[in-house]
Amino acid sequence: MTSFWLFLSDLFKWSFGFYDFAGNVLNWILFIVASALFCYWCYVLVTTLGNNKDKEYYSPTEGKFPYYNPELHTKED
Repeated sequence: MTSFWLFLSDLFKWSFGFYDFAGNVLNWILFIVASALFCYWCYVLVTTLGNNKDKEYYSPTEGKFPYYNPELHTKED
């Protein structure tokens, strides 16, 4: 009966080692995926906003709806 418990103990030791190994592998896979997504995000930001393309932006409402309109915000005596 003692050999059964020793075998079970060895099985548990092996399983914890396997879980540790699988966790490390999963951690590296997630790190590589996250790094790839971050690089893609940076690429999209640089290609869409790079080279001062934001200076070419035309706002159809610029100047038409001011934050402070003196005609509306005047004190009447």
